[in-house]
Amino acid sequence: MKKIATLLLAAGLVFGVATGASAIDFKAKGQWIMSFDYGQNGGFTGGNGMTGFNKANKSYKGEDEFEAKQRVRLQLDAVASESLSGTVFFEIGAQTWGENGSGGALGADANNVVKLKNAYIDWMVPQTDLKVRMGIQGIALPSMTTGSNVFNDDVAGVVASYQFNENVGLTAFWARPWNDNFTGWNDTVHGDNYQSNYMDNVDVFALLLPLSFDGVKVTPWGMMAGIGPNAFASQTGNADDGWGRNYFGNVSGTSNKYAAAGMFPAGGAMHKDGKSAAKRLNSYGTAWWAGLTGEVTMWDPFRIAWDFNYGAAQYDDSRLNRSGWLASLLFEYKMDWGIPGLYGWYASGDDDNPANGSERMPSLSVNNNNNGFSNFAFNGNPYIAREGILGYSMAGTWGIGARVKDVSFVEDLKHTLRVNYIGGTNAPKMAKYLAGNDARGYDGISGAVNGVTGPNMQGLGMDPLYMTTEDSALEIGLTNEYKMYENFTIMLDAAYLATWIDHSKSTWGRSHMNGKSDQERDPWNVNLSFVYAF
Repeated sequence: MKKIATLLLAAGLVFGVATGASAIDFKAKGQWIMSFDYGQNGGFTGGNGMTGFNKANKSYKGEDEFEAKQRVRLQLDAVASESLSGTVFFEIGAQTWGENGSGGALGADANNVVKLKNAYIDWMVPQTDLKVRMGIQGIALPSMTTGSNVFNDDVAGVVASYQFNENVGLTAFWARPWNDNFTGWNDTVHGDNYQSNYMDNVDVFALLLPLSFDGVKVTPWGMMAGIGPNAFASQTGNADDGWGRNYFGNVSGTSNKYAAAGMFPAGGAMHKDGKSAAKRLNSYGTAWWAGLTGEVTMWDPFRIAWDFNYGAAQYDDSRLNRSGWLASLLFEYKMDWGIPGLYGWYASGDDDNPANGSERMPSLSVNNNNNGFSNFAFNGNPYIAREGILGYSMAGTWGIGARVKDVSFVEDLKHTLRVNYIGGTNAPKMAKYLAGNDARGYDGISGAVNGVTGPNMQGLGMDPLYMTTEDSALEIGLTNEYKMYENFTIMLDAAYLATWIDHSKSTWGRSHMNGKSDQERDPWNVNLSFVYAF
């Protein structure tokens, strides 16, 4: 409560100073969400204390079957003119009702729930149409189908955009997602914190070329990143000989789970026999992505949209490399009562050699993504309901689906129905390297939590469910939105994810999905959200 009072006092001072100095136009925006989830089997298993969502993806670690949450977002824009403005964006929560750590327990007043989401300035170069945004902001790569499966998150950076004419524009940005997080090595020669903050930055550069013509929009884009050898490093033991150095054990930030799953091979660096490998990293790694996204609306009410992305991350140790591609296609037809559509996607998957890195497309973070194909299996829910249960990005999967969007027969009431069949594209033999099978000489990767091994173990470089070509899932989801008032929406969302995991000896074999057995269960969830936005 003291922190909120301080923020309001600061805002009052800003208002007072600004009013006396010049004519500044202040604009406020906000969103209140009250969210109630009930579901089971979030970790694709049950029994052994894992029937709820406590073994679901890392966003919901420790959750019960039923959870009540809330989140508040407040945005203040200080507009001096069309050429100059500043924005600050606070987020309070999400707070879980009854949980002390998030300020939801009796008495509330937690001092760690008010967060800075965005803070940036917008300005234009005089006498030009060049627009610049500087500061912590939301940046997303373009997508016309699923939302970006490469990069969509809040990050510190500079974005410059220029519109040459009504058909051609250009956007460039530099972002710094990580820097100065490495605490250094401790050894007997150099002492504690040796090389602290040394070569630990990650810098990202991108160019986007949006092209818009009558009935056709196309955007080619490219992005490159330099990755310091100590960007994700941490010490795990005696660092005198280098073996206590873990170069991917400290992915920092609130979005760390996305990069940990998206930038490395499953299980990290491994030898050909599946045993863990360790090599000292001395030089910068590089990552690059390129894509082409577009849509055709010239045959309205038909719409055709597509995305194609390719990416590669290369490190000093080639066993950490990761490269692959993802393509998606959408056909939809707009009718008076709704928008039916058919779609599909395919992403490259890992081969059966763990020593050559990963053949899945790398991704930095998809934290802010609202996946247009799925809002339960992947990151697609627009509020704070459970999502990303099967995967953060769509790397290593393929699928076909059908949806009927924005169906409305009653004023202010809309429905969206989705059905998706999802399969894996990773080689079945990789399952044995990851889960382990002593009888066949496979050790399995280290770091299993509570004895959980198998497709849901969420090790380094793994999404919540690592799917081979022998594994599949069927997602059925229904979203209902009722606009009670102009600024007040009630959403009821229900989703079921039927899964079929191959537990034969040729694939996952003797894995332990709940820590004791291979018990497999289908995740499902129902969410009721009340949203006030202005």
